[in-house]
Amino acid sequence: MVSKLRLKDISFMVIMALLVWPSCLKTCHARKGKQNWRPSKEAPFRKETAAGNGRGVSTLIGGNYITPQKDGGNSAIFNVLNYGAKGDGHVDDTKAFEAAWAAACKVQASTIVVPSGSVFLVKPISFSGPNCQTDIIFQLDGKIIAPSSSGAWGSGPLQWIEFSKLQRITVKGKGVIDGQGSVWWNDSPTYNPSDDNIETDATKMPGTKPTALRFYGSTGVTVTGITIQNSPQTHLKFDDCKDVQVSSIGVSSPGDSPNTDGIHLQNSQDVTIFSSNLACGDDCVSIQTGCSNVYIHNVNCGPGHGISIGGLGKDNTKACVSNVTVRDIKVQNTLTGVRIKTWQGGSGSVQNVMFSNIQVSEVKTAIMIDQFYCNGGNSCANKTSAVAVSGINYMNIQGTYTEQPVHFACSDSLPCTGLTLNTIQLKYVEEGNHPRDPFCWDAYGELKTSTVPQIDCLKTGKPSGGGTNKYSNTDSC
Repeated sequence: MVSKLRLKDISFMVIMALLVWPSCLKTCHARKGKQNWRPSKEAPFRKETAAGNGRGVSTLIGGNYITPQKDGGNSAIFNVLNYGAKGDGHVDDTKAFEAAWAAACKVQASTIVVPSGSVFLVKPISFSGPNCQTDIIFQLDGKIIAPSSSGAWGSGPLQWIEFSKLQRITVKGKGVIDGQGSVWWNDSPTYNPSDDNIETDATKMPGTKPTALRFYGSTGVTVTGITIQNSPQTHLKFDDCKDVQVSSIGVSSPGDSPNTDGIHLQNSQDVTIFSSNLACGDDCVSIQTGCSNVYIHNVNCGPGHGISIGGLGKDNTKACVSNVTVRDIKVQNTLTGVRIKTWQGGSGSVQNVMFSNIQVSEVKTAIMIDQFYCNGGNSCANKTSAVAVSGINYMNIQGTYTEQPVHFACSDSLPCTGLTLNTIQLKYVEEGNHPRDPFCWDAYGELKTSTVPQIDCLKTGKPSGGGTNKYSNTDSC
């Protein structure tokens, strides 16, 4: 009897152990996992991912943060401080940035972090592909400054910070890129004894003034949130890029800083620029040859030279720009409001352009087409060929001007055609003084509504030859 009872007890205990053991394993594994996920107290950065995106909390592994993703992959976060950056605004942090990029380049959907609260001195640098992974994020929350000594620039690079030959690259954050351009604009000796870690001399800056931030040969580019200021020349430039989106950025430089475009587009397609404030010494947005499907809206511009297409066709080159929409724009205290400018002797075309809902305030000339553009004063010789300008629409342009409301100066051999004006209401700022009248030269189009002031200088119909002739060379555009 005793043996039978003991056997029953042993059987019961074995069954209970089998039932309880999996639960114990699960609990112990969870506790062990929690210990493994605890980040180091020395970690300079901790990322909490957005709720609902299927990702967990980042952990520090090998000096970098790894974030588990829903698909089982990892998103690595590379903080430049972990690669030796000092962030004190004096020590050269270029090598640290290069090292962080070299590591991030190898990882899909990685993030380089430039943390807030620090100022990083960086020499000319290129974050280059094409062998990098896609979907890299450059998270800029701190401040990056350019060297102010001539020795750091060598013979003069075309750009300071460059992202080249990348797929789906994003630069975002609340940080600042400061080109410290005054040492270039003032054309003065630039020896700075505080830059102990930068080679310095007492010579002037190189003759070539670099762009602050340039993207080249890249697809799927996003720039959002950051501020770019005091560039030696152009602040933000896109060359040979596709699928570009710029939003909520700030551009700032003094109004007398020369040749400092806010955003410059060259050979780029499918570009959207919106919700940004652009104040600079030259064009707020400059659209150059090879650009198409450009959409600009909800932008504040000024001071500067306004929104410009061109100058196109310089040195007898062919220029092609098409499908441009500029709408819901505020332009204050600028040389022009909306402008198309081409050099004599060029070829190609500007076509299918819409300027809509433009509010101008104290601009010198509100609306301009200038096919006799000459940046060298009166030294430009008259030439027969020209970049054709056609299909340009102006709708709901209102506000004040200081010199002339409309200036259409079109080519003798290739007049402007297809100009339409609808709801143009422009007022001269100085009451009692007589402004310059609207001006038209070989400009063909129509008024959809009455205008203020009255614009009665447009020619109707079509020019002889229908607006095209042997001097246009538009076939390849």
